[in-house]
Amino acid sequence: MDNELKVGDGAPDFELTIDGGKRRLSDHRGKVVVVYFYPRDFTPGCTTEACNFRDNFDDFRSRGIEVIGVSVDSENSHKKFVEKYDLPFPLAPDGSKDISKKYNALGLGTAKRVTFIIDREGKIAYIFPKVSPKEHAQEVLGKIRELGLEA
Repeated sequence: MDNELKVGDGAPDFELTIDGGKRRLSDHRGKVVVVYFYPRDFTPGCTTEACNFRDNFDDFRSRGIEVIGVSVDSENSHKKFVEKYDLPFPLAPDGSKDISKKYNALGLGTAKRVTFIIDREGKIAYIFPKVSPKEHAQEVLGKIRELGLEA
């Protein structure tokens, strides 16, 4: 597919709501950002993956790494998902599927499970095209270490 993102490409910008305010991915320049796409709030695999990021979030935070989840669910669904599972990172609603399309992460009506590590300059440093939800956060941290992107 010709819109396939590759390592070294600029990460497509998008808007998300954080604590009631609008932010853009580009507002995080200067920090390493993990953008993970997942199919649906409240499904078993997606809940496992989100909770795995939650349980390892202090490791991300202590290294100055931002985590953002993206699915085609609504802002309201994300709010309930964040509250139920006490998620300490923002989720970007993508009901229009625009973000998922920009990242070529759209499956059959939902986002595919794929993760992007974005470096401090806003470029894609690594792509995980296949994700195991149970231990993905540790896998991402290991790759960030391996790439020398820790703060």
